[in-house]
Amino acid sequence: MRHDFVVITIARPKPDSATVAAVDLARAALVEEVGAADVGDHLGHVVEGERVVTHLFACARAGYVGWQWSVTVARASRTKDVTVDEIVLVPGDRAIVAPSWVPYRERIKPGDLSPGDLLPVDDDDPRLVPTYSFGDDPLDADEKAQVRAVAQDLGLGRVRTLAPEGRELAAQRWYDGDGGPDAPIARSAPDQCTTCGFLVRIAGPLSEMFGVCANGDANDDGRIVSFDHGCGAHSEVRLAKKHEPLPPPVPVIDTMTPDDVESF
Repeated sequence: MRHDFVVITIARPKPDSATVAAVDLARAALVEEVGAADVGDHLGHVVEGERVVTHLFACARAGYVGWQWSVTVARASRTKDVTVDEIVLVPGDRAIVAPSWVPYRERIKPGDLSPGDLLPVDDDDPRLVPTYSFGDDPLDADEKAQVRAVAQDLGLGRVRTLAPEGRELAAQRWYDGDGGPDAPIARSAPDQCTTCGFLVRIAGPLSEMFGVCANGDANDDGRIVSFDHGCGAHSEVRLAKKHEPLPPPVPVIDTMTPDDVESF
């Protein structure tokens, strides 16, 4: 069997001697822009394209350790004059930079809400579906608001309920969390929650995997736990005889009187 391979060669621009040598020009333009006190040593250059080179200088400005000044110079074809294109401050390999921006909604974690805080849920949140049916035609935001208002006036109960995707996300989150089988306290437990008398059953599709702990002495009291979770407060836990507390000694009745004390 014959295989034909196509080799693609990417041509890299050749260094232009005039732009590579324009270190003093790049430094002068940088000093004029930011001041001599903020400019450090020349760190090298990067060939950006044909007759285009970027010179890098250390940034000596306080608070910018590891950052570099980037000065891009270029030369037009058939001319010897080198000009400065742009001057920017860029982070180096050891620079301290801000973490990637994360939208506020994605930064919220359980326990972050304080009294009075509001966390709206989008109308098209895939975790929720309408509790009632309003047809197959898509609705805009105003029409959905009207449907919710009518449902509330008619006393239809919850406007939306968990979708299968929402139930799956919740089940996976609970199972992987502190109430699941992989929690340290569950791995060392003598038995599982499914045989514990303090387990309160719940209704709905999630009832096949989860319940609520009702043991006031347990860490998970009032929390969702998986059936294969467990802890040392299991209802059927019994101490071995060697671990049982020692019985108190037989009480001794003191029969001595003041006259007996004086006779000694």
